[in-house]
Amino acid sequence: MDKLDTRILDLLQSHGNLTVADIAERVGLSKAPCWRRIQKMTDSGVIRGTVTLLNPQALNVGTTVFVTLKTGNHSEAWFQKFVRAVRDIPEVTEIHRMSGDVDYLMRVVVPDIDTYDVVYKRLIAAVDFQDVSASFSLETIKSTTALPLNYLGAARDKN
Repeated sequence: MDKLDTRILDLLQSHGNLTVADIAERVGLSKAPCWRRIQKMTDSGVIRGTVTLLNPQALNVGTTVFVTLKTGNHSEAWFQKFVRAVRDIPEVTEIHRMSGDVDYLMRVVVPDIDTYDVVYKRLIAAVDFQDVSASFSLETIKSTTALPLNYLGAARDKN
């Protein structure tokens, strides 16, 4: 990957609705070479997909809940049961396996606290936990899906 690829990625992250022709013009390439670069980055897994970001408030899911989960069971069977359970709960938008005192951190989006309680009851009915704790976000200070691209040079240097 070179500086042109970095510029293409920057445009795709911030303006996902640009056409290949628009991107090509902005980075100084013709359409075909630009498309080939995008295709190569897609094939190699650098580009995972393209999405449209929606406004949670407009969709009545403006309450964000961060849920910490502790389990006393770290077996493969428990983990698979957990994965199946959360996969079927659309309000769960992210899950991270953590180091430290907490085993998992989930991000849940719901209309309100009462709806979170329904999600909570569904979760604990499906899987046993040692502890479940929820914190409600009062304000989002920063939220982005864009990844930092300033480390690509270091990645190129390692190869």
